[in-house]
Amino acid sequence: MSRVHSPSDPTPIQMDHVRLLRGTTIVFDNLTLRLNESRIGLIGDNGSGKSSLFRLICGLEKPQSGNVSVWGQDTQSKPAKRVGLVGMMFQNPDDQIIFPTVEEELALSLSPNGLSRKVNCQEARAVLTARGLGHWAERAIGSLSQGQRQHVCWLALMIASPKSVLLDEPFSSLDLPGRGMLDLEILKAKQQVIVSTHLLDHVRGFERVIWLEKGQARGDGDGASVCAAYEADVAARCQSDHLNID
Repeated sequence: MSRVHSPSDPTPIQMDHVRLLRGTTIVFDNLTLRLNESRIGLIGDNGSGKSSLFRLICGLEKPQSGNVSVWGQDTQSKPAKRVGLVGMMFQNPDDQIIFPTVEEELALSLSPNGLSRKVNCQEARAVLTARGLGHWAERAIGSLSQGQRQHVCWLALMIASPKSVLLDEPFSSLDLPGRGMLDLEILKAKQQVIVSTHLLDHVRGFERVIWLEKGQARGDGDGASVCAAYEADVAARCQSDHLNID
């Protein structure tokens, strides 16, 4: 499996004996993972912990015990220390987009460079033009389709260029051309990309896929093998439920 770091670099994402509770529900209990590969898929039923894992990696949740680090930085350290390390694209782009126009939204990703808003907007416009999307620059976010808004979120991530990129159900609102385009974008990205999805064909070719079940890694290996095992398990459960109904 290929890595996105040299042996001298910190592990991109490391989780040690993590315990996470939500109310009285145990989300993770003693979960330990090393996420080194350049392309990783997360699969599993709803409620298996995929989104919670992403929230821990981004520092949006704090485990009750254990440690989570990203490129050597604890996820609960000061935000300034974690700038440029990890970025996340939410399932619903409306939960992520802040500014009213495409140009302004992309410029936000450039704000850590310390340059003026005007300069950042000019750079954002240049990025759009280079991709043949210069006509999007002044478009209102509200005039874009769901898939187009998601593409804006992807571009914002690429402009910010974090070392690790987390995509939460990125294909669910896309049509077939949109899914194909995002597959190509993921393939070309230089960063580590971790994709959580129910659409297994998009991660079946990944070097590593983790099958989460009840907060634990039930399967962990190459994409083809783990996806096939999960599909077989789902088929067996559906058959069992059908027999019970009969």
